[in-house]
Amino acid sequence: MSGAAVQATIQGEHQAPPAIELRDIHKSFGLVHANRGVSLSVPAGSITGIIGENGAGKSTLMSILYGLYEADSGEIRVDGKRVAIHAPRDAIAAGIGMVHQHFMLVDSFTVLENILLGSEGGPLLRRSMAGARRELERLEREYGLRVNPDALVGDLPVGEQQRVEILKVLYRGARILVLDEPTGVLTPQETDQLFRILSALSERGVTVILITHKLREIMAITDNVYVMRQGQIVAHRQTAATGREELAELMVGRKIRLGLDKSSCQPGDAVLQAEHLFFRDARGVTLVDDVSLAIHAGEIVGIAGVSGNGQSELLELLAGMRLPASGSIRLAGRQIDRDHPVDPAEMRRLGLAHVPEDRHRYGMVAQFEANETAILGYHREARFNQGVLLNRKAMVSHCSELMEQYDVRPRHAALDSRNFSGGNQQKLILAREIECSPKVLLVGQPTRGVDIGAIEFIHRELLRMRDAGCGILLVSVELDEVMALADRILVMFGGRIVGEVAGTEADERRLGLMMANAWPTANGDVAMNRAAS
Repeated sequence: MSGAAVQATIQGEHQAPPAIELRDIHKSFGLVHANRGVSLSVPAGSITGIIGENGAGKSTLMSILYGLYEADSGEIRVDGKRVAIHAPRDAIAAGIGMVHQHFMLVDSFTVLENILLGSEGGPLLRRSMAGARRELERLEREYGLRVNPDALVGDLPVGEQQRVEILKVLYRGARILVLDEPTGVLTPQETDQLFRILSALSERGVTVILITHKLREIMAITDNVYVMRQGQIVAHRQTAATGREELAELMVGRKIRLGLDKSSCQPGDAVLQAEHLFFRDARGVTLVDDVSLAIHAGEIVGIAGVSGNGQSELLELLAGMRLPASGSIRLAGRQIDRDHPVDPAEMRRLGLAHVPEDRHRYGMVAQFEANETAILGYHREARFNQGVLLNRKAMVSHCSELMEQYDVRPRHAALDSRNFSGGNQQKLILAREIECSPKVLLVGQPTRGVDIGAIEFIHRELLRMRDAGCGILLVSVELDEVMALADRILVMFGGRIVGEVAGTEADERRLGLMMANAWPTANGDVAMNRAAS
């Protein structure tokens, strides 16, 4: 852009009020001061990024904007006018919509029913649905958000489900769209499609606020970016005038190495083997389909794939949480199959540790104190017991040591686990599993919702474990993460392993196509993998 064009843009922004203006926002949760005098301004029609470490206060700030929380003090202005937002209905009335990281959709409803839900407009649903269908067709034409209105949401791929979420907020009249970590479950191709949609929205005057920890996405799609640290805005940059290195340093307050110092692996003997594993759910649907693999000491094996293609069930089979319909697992000389089952506690005793994909459901109890979460699964060890009671002093001391070593914040061992940010919950769970020095470590989505500073730390710890001889199975939807860490990469689609690539030979396009069950043929065309269909 020329200097004159820049000046004209600046003058235009000064003449028109910002779409969103937050002034001196404060919010505390008990002793935790989540937002400290936050002020920011978002130009109408722009795509603005908000980044920061876990616990920096960015999600709290957006929850205040959307009415999920109320600020203790401060002011919100929409199009230059002060508004009072006490609940999401107030935000919706002000033209603000939010697409959450975890979709708020009913799988058994159609697309049209999900979009209409909560905005029925009276008891005559047939008339409301006819009007909603017409409006949906208009939104699809205007923004390129194509989706079958009569499809069941549960049958749609995640990229289309996200489109439904965007359509839902646009249907309610949103002119300001807030997206919280929107690409966490998307393939690279779906991410590109999302960015095209956001650009089209911006060009038609919709204001987009993007919360993400992925600096590459900030650089690719935003016009400007705010950086938060410890509840405050510490920097505002025009995206074109900054770079990933500067933003990373601003986020954490120190220099961050965006690359990994990774030596070549020296694999040893197989420490975990699976042969011809099958698993079917209660409906008889095959979710793990004839999977065989081996994990060797001193290597990281990555599994790439879009969520819902059997990775979760495979991890749970290997962790002893599910029993295979057929096939076997071998660990520490033990044969594990339908006739010789084991539970997760026995798998731990055999030297296997597990960081589950869903930390809230399987990795912790939200109401437990941090010192209780820090020993969950290992609470029967003698060091944590005194007769029939747990040794609270030993638990607190152990948790405090883990918090110091793994940089878990805040360092309050008696704080409820639910009061930590997602990234700090993840670090505490990872610390718990790593500290038992396992022979095999299963890790599901290790950095989901985790900021760049914590990602650097977690990656470094996983490489340290590998170099110490641990065999690691890593499941992640983040291709950058899989390619950075894995020595071998397996790709899953439809419950099957459809390909294997050496870590040194992997690239995003090839893996992305394999994740979609297609990859280049010899002449460069894309062909479906019929064998895996």
